[in-house]
Amino acid sequence: MRALVLAAAFVLAAADSPQAVAEQVPFSCTVLPDGESASLMLTNPFDHEASCLVTCQFSTAKVGVRPHITCTKPVPAGKEVQMCILTSPGEKLQAMIDSRGDCTR
Repeated sequence: MRALVLAAAFVLAAADSPQAVAEQVPFSCTVLPDGESASLMLTNPFDHEASCLVTCQFSTAKVGVRPHITCTKPVPAGKEVQMCILTSPGEKLQAMIDSRGDCTR
């Protein structure tokens, strides 16, 4: 019975604690003119620093080669930052085929 009471207390405490919520934010995954790399930019629209993530996947001319990169870091309030740069693994990057950008509120 004691275990059941402790489990119920844990569930109630977890329900009352603030949860980190990731929200989609403005971002871009841009193939640079040389085709050898891509720049991943993200804007934190919140009025506080936030932990942010951007992930992008690109196509190439070679079947089955789809470079993918995920970058995370804190971003200051209201700022646009370069999250990272993806360097191609030998094939020219053609176009973005999948992406996501979010920050924890």
